[in-house]
Amino acid sequence: MTALMSGTAPATDRGVGPLLRAWRERRRVSQLELALRADSSARHISFVETGRSRPSEEMVLRLAEHLDVPVRERNALLLAAGYAPRYPETPLDDPALGALREGMERLIRGHEPYPALVVDGTYRVLAANRGITMLLEGVAEHLLAPPLNAIRLTLHPQGLAPRIRNLREWRGHLLEQMGRQIALHRSQPLRELYDEVAAYPVPETAPDGEPEEPVPYFALPMQIEHRGHVLSFISSISTFNTPMDVTVAELAIETLLPADPATVEYLHTLMS
Repeated sequence: MTALMSGTAPATDRGVGPLLRAWRERRRVSQLELALRADSSARHISFVETGRSRPSEEMVLRLAEHLDVPVRERNALLLAAGYAPRYPETPLDDPALGALREGMERLIRGHEPYPALVVDGTYRVLAANRGITMLLEGVAEHLLAPPLNAIRLTLHPQGLAPRIRNLREWRGHLLEQMGRQIALHRSQPLRELYDEVAAYPVPETAPDGEPEEPVPYFALPMQIEHRGHVLSFISSISTFNTPMDVTVAELAIETLLPADPATVEYLHTLMS
């Protein structure tokens, strides 16, 4: 019903051919190039895309692999081709993921006193350490109500945004990052989040009223005020290689590394 009201058809109704063609065009790969990668022929790829030939399950997965299709979307391709989904979507609190969950929690705790968190494909916060809790001081209560969203917490006018000294630059970095993910994953919830945060007002000057200055760091840091101190962090994001589960494929561990000695000294003093 939702699809009909929005004027779009479900993926399984469009068939696997148009979906594969859309992914190929998105990756800017020709039929010949894809055929060479997948040990097939351009003629067969053309027949698959136009619906004249039904690809085998193995061929669907092979094409998806060479087109770098996300795991969730590979399931959609299989369904559209008339096959069962190959990749499960296990809840993170399932006992089967217990070792993974414990490992991630140990990792972000070990990163203290520096901030670290675990998010899913829509930036929902699944775990965070004390460094993140420290940064969230002063954030509006309604933004801290579950489920927490890292992008919303960062860019909302009642979140971290008023304390981020280089907000315009950091906001641009986050929006660009989200744009790349939307192009890769075709996620409607992520698109809705992007539209929401992109509409938040942006001040013309830094929070202290002074014009923002160029950042003299080796990588763009997030410069944020905390109790009268300006802290600088470089963000690093880690994901899992060759995931075989949708949930695991969409997990990301973000660690904030101090960008200057003053930040290191302040956080160690604060957490001691």
